[in-house]
Amino acid sequence: MNKKILIVEDSKSYLLIISQKLTEEGFDVVTAENGEEGLVAVKNEKPDLILLDIDMPVMDGITMSKELKKTGNEAPIIFLTNMGDLKHISDATETAADYIIKSDLNTEGIVVRVKERLGIK
Repeated sequence: MNKKILIVEDSKSYLLIISQKLTEEGFDVVTAENGEEGLVAVKNEKPDLILLDIDMPVMDGITMSKELKKTGNEAPIIFLTNMGDLKHISDATETAADYIIKSDLNTEGIVVRVKERLGIK
């Protein structure tokens, strides 16, 4: 498979759990802890898909996704968030392929969504 996933998430424990699960599933995983690091990682690593937290210090996920859109990024973005409110969902769906509320899906569910977005059975 060898698809590369970038996870941009400021919660170190959540980042570790998701990256371990995706690595077990055969993905190459790259991580960043805020939107600025994420932009650098996208440029250097050319991920096939980006899992992007919305609420982060330095640069939030929505700002990062808008910056990526300006650069012509083609990698689908799946937002990860704790927020279920409609304002963030509508902002997020302007630039993202999908939206996951962290409490709604376990790591298995996230893997399923990632595979769906990448067209992997």
